[in-house]
Amino acid sequence: MDLATLIGFLGAMGAIIVSIMLGGDFGMFINIPGLMIVAGGTAMVTLMKFPLSYTLGAFGVAMKAFIHKAQKPEEIIEQSVELANIARKEGLLGLEQVEVQNPFLKKGIELLVDGHDAEFVRKMLSKDINLTIERNEDGVAIFKSIGDIAPAMGMIGTLIGLVQMMSNMDDPKALGPAMAVALLTTFYGAVIANAIALPIADKLAIRSKEERINKSMILEGVSAIQEGMNPRVIEGMLRTYLPNADKPDKAEKAA
Repeated sequence: MDLATLIGFLGAMGAIIVSIMLGGDFGMFINIPGLMIVAGGTAMVTLMKFPLSYTLGAFGVAMKAFIHKAQKPEEIIEQSVELANIARKEGLLGLEQVEVQNPFLKKGIELLVDGHDAEFVRKMLSKDINLTIERNEDGVAIFKSIGDIAPAMGMIGTLIGLVQMMSNMDDPKALGPAMAVALLTTFYGAVIANAIALPIADKLAIRSKEERINKSMILEGVSAIQEGMNPRVIEGMLRTYLPNADKPDKAEKAA
């Protein structure tokens, strides 16, 4: 569970709801025609822009913003070095008995144990990385699109409400509902875009970057293990993926 995303989402929604309740009746902010225009219109326009499978898949990808927790790179390095030590002592077949939790690393080790050549292993793992990045980018694109569409639909709802209001100037009872549609649709569009869709898109972009780095580390580690590279060399090579603050400095290397 990503506490930052959950706390941020609940905090933003809570701040909006509390502000509404402190200012009056919460029910006055619920307008069915306005919700139909903004929520329904945003959903339909999104379907126009993207295939149905992409749109439905994006909501599955969106869960990464809330529940996905990327494995720490240090853990990947540690396990890669451990696997390299086992492979040097017992051969690649010795890796078959090792329990590996990371699905991508497990897939790479299985390819090594099955005896596939280095080119095939790298090709299969690279394809997995590319497909994962592609799915993540589709999810980011869809939520960014929702962030663009929702305010636009809110503006359309505002125009509809203003037209209805102007056409009923002689009927004071009709002005209130029309004004509610005009104002609330803008409110709904702003909330959907700025409190939901765009933050999720940004968090998914970060998750995609983390996943790409981790899988690239695993790919390099698996290839190095297959080549029989020294575990210490593998560790140094994989540590180049870490932020500068986490890399061993020259003094440590010399020691």
